Amino acid sequence: MEIHQHPTLINPSELFDPSPYGFSHSISVESPFRMCFISGQSGGQGIAHALADDFRSQVQQALKNVKTVLQSHSMRFEDIVKITLLIVDHNEEKLEIWTEEANKVWKQSFLPTSTLIPVTKLALPGMLFEIDAIAVKS
Repeated sequence: MEIHQHPTLINPSELFDPSPYGFSHSISVESPFRMCFISGQSGGQGIAHALADDFRSQVQQALKNVKTVLQSHSMRFEDIVKITLLIVDHNEEKLEIWTEEANKVWKQSFLPTSTLIPVTKLALPGMLFEIDAIAVKS
């Protein structure tokens, strides 16, 4: 007999409340392995979603936010299999910054598949970067 569990929705208390904006930070599904779908995480810090002015700081904070969500599902960066990046006014310098910061968290041990989409703006004023992810753990 196969047991189906309902998806688990988790909005970590360390991040801002996304419900007024019509989404959740993450949902995981188990059967027979856990899949976690992480909504786009910006460089906004904490529940106030304070945004730094520079691109590198926003990338670093967005990765911290992804880590917070992963930890709430007992997962790690190595469990991520797919990411999508949205970069405002994308250029080679921003790509280099992204690559440097990504290599710090993945350490090239298991780089996920990736799609980068250049955009003119994101959901909120001041947002320069956004990353979403899909993680899988057996």
